[in-house]
Amino acid sequence: MQNILAIIGGSGLYKISSFKNTKWINVKSLFGKPSDSILEIISNNKKIYFLPRHGRNHQISPSNINYRANIDVLKKLGVTDLISISAVGSLRKDLPPGKFVLVDQFIDRTFLRKKTFFDEDIVAHVSLSKPVSKGLVKACEASLKKKKISFISGGTYLAMEGPQFSSKAESNLYRSWKADVIGMTNMPEAKLAREAEIRYASVAMVTDYDCWHPNHEDVDVEMIIKIMHENAFKAQKFVVDIIKNFENFIDSNDPATKCLDTAIITNKKYWSKKSKKKLKNIIGRFLK
Repeated sequence: MQNILAIIGGSGLYKISSFKNTKWINVKSLFGKPSDSILEIISNNKKIYFLPRHGRNHQISPSNINYRANIDVLKKLGVTDLISISAVGSLRKDLPPGKFVLVDQFIDRTFLRKKTFFDEDIVAHVSLSKPVSKGLVKACEASLKKKKISFISGGTYLAMEGPQFSSKAESNLYRSWKADVIGMTNMPEAKLAREAEIRYASVAMVTDYDCWHPNHEDVDVEMIIKIMHENAFKAQKFVVDIIKNFENFIDSNDPATKCLDTAIITNKKYWSKKSKKKLKNIIGRFLK
């Protein structure tokens, strides 16, 4: 089976400009409209896809992102591996703006979003004990080291609803939970990627100290945008490199691989035609 990589770009990363053989394509989903068209990249005879999470003009708020449509269209294109790149606030003194964090755990504090593909007559419970792909994380580590981008491997991402930034009390609460970074977009994205049996890795780019830090109490959008642009430049270099060899790190025992085999509870004879049609990209291998 061919491994196909997709990149979802967050705040500051709206396109990948380092390749010549590219085109924007429109892909439809029965879950609605995805964030934008998808950039198809051909490099070394490989197809790679890029999707700007907030749209190319950053016109979609975190709560309004159609996470299900985004994952559904990537699955439709045959994507097997997904790297999420997003801007985050730091909840640790030793994670300054400009640092990258390879997330390995999540705390989901969002509440306005559709969080599952299985919300009608097919019930499934996927495991999120290990929510990211160890092999894909190792590929990210190798590329970040090669490009001399400062990072740490391992960290807990707290997903807040937004779009407002935290109060100081909230920020200190999350720090007491030992969360490392805070953002607004990796949930339910990581959950849906798992339901779609897509290997997932999260590269979090620190832009600020949230509001807990005594010397950085107010999150200033202008300051964040400046750091965001610097991070996006580094992310472009990282993406160019990881495209070359991510397949070399794929782990056949990844928890995302065929996870629906043990997750779907509803007997197949009770699956409605409507659900089978809507979920054809997600459960297609069960319908053959």
